Amino acid sequence: MQQISIQCSVQEQLSFIQLFINNPKMDFLKLTRRLNESIEVFVEEDQLMIFKNALNQKNISYTVIIEDLEATFDEEMRLNQAARLKSAVLNQTDVPFDYYPRYEEIEQYLKNLAINYKDIVTLEHIGYSFEGRSLYVVKISRGGEGKFKILIDAGIHAREWISPSTALYTIHQLVVNKSNEQLYENVDWYIIPSINPDGYEYSHTSYRLWRKTRSVDIKTECRGVDANRNFELEWMTVGASNDPCSEIYAGPNAFSENETQALRDFVLANSNTIKVYLTLHSYGQYLLHPWGYTSDLPENEPMLRNVGEAAAGAIAAKFGTKYVVGSSTNILYAAAGGSDDWMMGVAGADLSYTIELPGGRFDPPPSRIASVGIETFEGFKIFQQFVEKKYVK
Repeated sequence: MQQISIQCSVQEQLSFIQLFINNPKMDFLKLTRRLNESIEVFVEEDQLMIFKNALNQKNISYTVIIEDLEATFDEEMRLNQAARLKSAVLNQTDVPFDYYPRYEEIEQYLKNLAINYKDIVTLEHIGYSFEGRSLYVVKISRGGEGKFKILIDAGIHAREWISPSTALYTIHQLVVNKSNEQLYENVDWYIIPSINPDGYEYSHTSYRLWRKTRSVDIKTECRGVDANRNFELEWMTVGASNDPCSEIYAGPNAFSENETQALRDFVLANSNTIKVYLTLHSYGQYLLHPWGYTSDLPENEPMLRNVGEAAAGAIAAKFGTKYVVGSSTNILYAAAGGSDDWMMGVAGADLSYTIELPGGRFDPPPSRIASVGIETFEGFKIFQQFVEKKYVK
């Protein structure tokens, strides 16, 4: 399997690439509607020659980024395990930012925080995954009722390991770094570091590229649902599949998954006070707002754009990482059933964004965890300022 980067110079070429999106032998990591911007795809061995010939016939420029993905992932796992063993030898008990932790480690770290910082940290159990793993929300608050909230989740796509680690970095900064106390003085933070722990674990133990949940449907041998196509707003209307073997399978019905049900129920119980929703993905350096199911823009698009651009500016000021800001459909592609659309269109959040994190590639090395966390946290401060300025009297 190889990772290939494609650049289309005319609209006809972009339209041609769209014909391959539902090919089960191909897995598109990055799509775009814009010319001369990279599209990235994993292509299985038996399709490589066919696909490359098709690109050549259409004069579409492409570059092989990774010749042997399996070897690359094997090396990634080796480095990650070496860092984990080093941490164990040094008896480090804090959350790691030099390797990607397993879910059990994440869970234990959250429990320790709730014990050691019980004046500001509450660990809320919101449900169970299909395989019975506990789903948690970390609440960071100075206390008091009725405060407005920022909700962050991560890891809805299992293989995007940088997103749970970025959520953990955010939790760590808010809780442990005393200079950030003012950020939760008037605004509550709710953070779900891994909303798809079954898939996350499977991507560690069995198949690095696993994206979906791990639910079972007796009607098919293919497991799992793309949880970010499983939310109810405009479910299955565009950019999703009804094929259980597809990477973008939207499920037998909206909210079919334990994980999306848990998030839905938690949000609806708090929806009057959740004003900002941020869902972390990778990769591509995009700050995407609704709508994902249509190219039409929401009424509050000027506010979404202005706050998004302010957050992108804060991120760029740290290390120079540049984000593109805009609606999902107009920047990338149409895809219905996403959590960001549902949060704004149904649950009533003022601002809702999918943040496609950087890192240089689909699987940034562990050495990038800290830098991605540092710069992303600067962007999160902008969203906190928005809530505080608009709602705190």
